Amino acid sequence: MQNNESLSGMKAKRVFSNSEKEKKILTTFSIEPSFKAELEELFSDMGLGWAAGVRFALREFWKKYSEEN
Repeated sequence: MQNNESLSGMKAKRVFSNSEKEKKILTTFSIEPSFKAELEELFSDMGLGWAAGVRFALREFWKKYSEEN
């Protein structure tokens, strides 16, 4: 391991190094605050919280683009 490796890089390696742990995808992204508010409202109208709404949106995105290929 390199001495200058970032803390987040080390944490990610720990999460993904043990194959017996629950498999998780760690994603970091930035959303403009006004757009985030719109998404929160949309997800709320669907009866979903923020995390569930993001998972739903990613799943739908994956379905759409995996069917086209």
